[in-house]
Amino acid sequence: MDGFKSLKDTHGHAAGDAALTATAARLTAWCDRYGIAGRLGGDEFVAVHRLPHRNDLAAALNTPLLYQGRSLPVSASVGSCRLADLTVRSLPEALAAADAAMYAAKGTPGRRGSRSTTN
Repeated sequence: MDGFKSLKDTHGHAAGDAALTATAARLTAWCDRYGIAGRLGGDEFVAVHRLPHRNDLAAALNTPLLYQGRSLPVSASVGSCRLADLTVRSLPEALAAADAAMYAAKGTPGRRGSRSTTN
């Protein structure tokens, strides 16, 4: 999610929780029966699906949320990868490729911290 900290700081933690819940519901609805959605932690989500032609995820996620009579800005940068494009077809490689694509969509060079994708 983009601007999540600012949303919480401006509108409160309950509004942040509502934005997380709405994002999870939108992602789950987008996946429908062709995939699965999950929360990686904080304001990061992941979706795995079997429909390569679906490219409308950003539109599904970038919709304001009506919360207690106010319209809250809810948006997300989306990164994706296709398994066929990976050198090594593994979940860690897929997550790393999608993460890199998401940061490119945000217009930032990469993650400020580090995250391990191996167990």
